[in-house]
Amino acid sequence: MARTRKVTASTDARGHTAGWSETPEATVAASAPGPTTTAAFFDVDNTMMQGASIYWFARGLAARKYFTTGDLARFAWQQARFRLFATEDAGDMSQAKEAALAFINGWRVEDVERLAEEIFDELMAPRIWAGTRRLAQRHLDAGERVWLVSAAPVEIGRVIAARLGLTGAIGTVAEVVDGAYTGRLAGDLMHGPAKAEAVAQLAAFEGLDLGRCAAYSDSANDLPMLSVVGHPVAVNPDPALLRQARRRGWGIHDFRTGRRVVRIAVPSTAVAGLLAGAVTAGLALHRRRHRAG
Repeated sequence: MARTRKVTASTDARGHTAGWSETPEATVAASAPGPTTTAAFFDVDNTMMQGASIYWFARGLAARKYFTTGDLARFAWQQARFRLFATEDAGDMSQAKEAALAFINGWRVEDVERLAEEIFDELMAPRIWAGTRRLAQRHLDAGERVWLVSAAPVEIGRVIAARLGLTGAIGTVAEVVDGAYTGRLAGDLMHGPAKAEAVAQLAAFEGLDLGRCAAYSDSANDLPMLSVVGHPVAVNPDPALLRQARRRGWGIHDFRTGRRVVRIAVPSTAVAGLLAGAVTAGLALHRRRHRAG
């Protein structure tokens, strides 16, 4: 029987939390003919979508006056700076996690999902890589479940997955009480090894054979996730991933055309930190307007 669930989180012995959220489309995938022990896992930023989903989300918030265009410009500058200089040590991850708490504290889950739906339709949908979307559709047509795996909050990932007709999303899990974010994360940011662990936990829950599963990513940061499946594929790969894919004989797809495009991407350690700087001021403005109204 097909199952549905909103958000499920489980914690392994090392305290890492894997969160996944299914879409209504999951019931279709679960009941379709074909192998039931295989699935495909797609990174989002620069793999499924040109640029970073969290960047486009911030763009959409700026358009709605949640913060100013100046804040967005600072966000973009910080993004480029972190892209060049950030290191992924414990200090960076701790700082990013603390910044994430400042960003989400007090937001209603339903508001984030509503805004994510609107912003996807306006800004994200035109930036979905058609080639990657076709790859995902092949898995769906074969009766396989297709999951997005992103450092973004799982609720935003779920909206993107639903809009694309995919099974669901694995993402960063934030604690929610009475429909609002508390400002605490239920585990780690969904990045690097955490992605691989989350995929393994979901596979165990769903009864998947990881040796028959596929994973797709553009970044060497996702080597742990790519290495845990039997069919890893590099999509629009960065130089480090391209070298690894060639050395290991992995599949490679590059849907970029012409000269190499500028990658609008946020390193995992900076995902939360960048948004906190740009969005916190806007959130305060939004709240002041709400109180004034």
